[in-house]
Amino acid sequence: MNNPAPNLSDFGHDPLWLSIIKALFIFVFLMVGVLLGVWTERKLISRMQHRYGPNRAGKFGLLQSVADGLKMGLKEDLMPRTVDKVIYFLAPVIIAVPAFLAFSVVPFGPMVSIFGVRTPLQLTDLPVAVLLVLATASIGVYGIVLAGWGSRSPYAILGGLRSSAQVVSYEIAMGLSFVAVFLQAGTLSTSEIVAKQAGGGTWDILGMHIPTPSWYVFSLLPSFLIYAITMLGETNRVPFDLPEGEGELVGGFHTEYSSSLKFAMFMLAEYVNVFTVSAIAITLFLGGWHAPWPISIWDGANTGWWPMLWFFGKLVLAFCFFVWVRASLPRVRYDQLMAFGWKVLIPLNLAWILLAATFRALRLPEVDRGGILALGAVIVIGAFAIWLRFDTTNQRRRERKAAEVEEEFEQLREEPTAGGFPVPPLDLPHYHGVVPAARLHHEAKEVTSGSN
Repeated sequence: MNNPAPNLSDFGHDPLWLSIIKALFIFVFLMVGVLLGVWTERKLISRMQHRYGPNRAGKFGLLQSVADGLKMGLKEDLMPRTVDKVIYFLAPVIIAVPAFLAFSVVPFGPMVSIFGVRTPLQLTDLPVAVLLVLATASIGVYGIVLAGWGSRSPYAILGGLRSSAQVVSYEIAMGLSFVAVFLQAGTLSTSEIVAKQAGGGTWDILGMHIPTPSWYVFSLLPSFLIYAITMLGETNRVPFDLPEGEGELVGGFHTEYSSSLKFAMFMLAEYVNVFTVSAIAITLFLGGWHAPWPISIWDGANTGWWPMLWFFGKLVLAFCFFVWVRASLPRVRYDQLMAFGWKVLIPLNLAWILLAATFRALRLPEVDRGGILALGAVIVIGAFAIWLRFDTTNQRRRERKAAEVEEEFEQLREEPTAGGFPVPPLDLPHYHGVVPAARLHHEAKEVTSGSN
């Protein structure tokens, strides 16, 4: 049976009972996915670190996540006396609810028949569905900020402030990575973006008709790589989990939340957000529910209920990517995090959007290609000149700073007691204006023993 890809006209006609079934399926899928995701993350990281992981509660430890959930749900809920009670209670709800809402526009498959009703395997769709995902992601950060503010704790407030600055910077880069997809697809609807990646021409190799890659991950690879990085920053995952820095913030924005149901909602929202950004990556760049090659050679691969299997398989691989990054990379410093977002990702995104728009315009009929190329050359030369100017300025600033440091050390060599503190002679070899600490300590001990 042929199952065509849905479009915007296919939505809004479902009976109420069918919409409730779809919404309930999404909720149950995400809840079960969180339980299995926690277990999978523990198992994968354990194997990467040559450990067993959960293996006591249930077969292969499958019931460990259920046991932890029951423990957090039944544990006594402690609340500090100084917190803002309204904000303290609302913060976990504000962070959890938008995480579920964003999944309502994710397509799971084509048109199917459910109890005799033809319907798309998607709860709903909008002409601006991708913007709805960005909007719900923006609302979620309010939960983290309010959790830090309502806790009235310095560690929690610092975690909330870190999260707000981080999400603002990385959400800009995430939104810019979608622009090239919009230019390529000509729509912001998730179902229509998936339909645009259904396939184009074919290659004839040894008598076999092999379809050409039509997923946007191939034609828009820079946008996909930038989005893959911003996924980690948007979900506060390693190496960008600065709002939860245990070393300096104890626990971050949820420091004052005991291991109770409210704390469980924070964990639930984190994993649901991981699934959401992974599903958006699959929808925009990895062909959505379309089968990968060579499965796509089979005529029935993208019909019936099979596409749900391909979608879930891609989702599992995307989640494993999150786990692999967490087990492999260390946490970055906060200044490195912000500098990478504003000085690297956003400029690269803008340059790539300009290049993608230029190639898009060159494919249009009756267009002045010479004028477009000349304008592009002017912009590239101007950008290079600006970069060269900034690079020269930074080099001069570094040289002046090195000269100032060298002058300070010269003064210390001439007058060891400069600054009011007796120090040993500083005529020691140094590297880039910095005296090795171990050598300085050794010389100080010699001077002290000589004076005695």
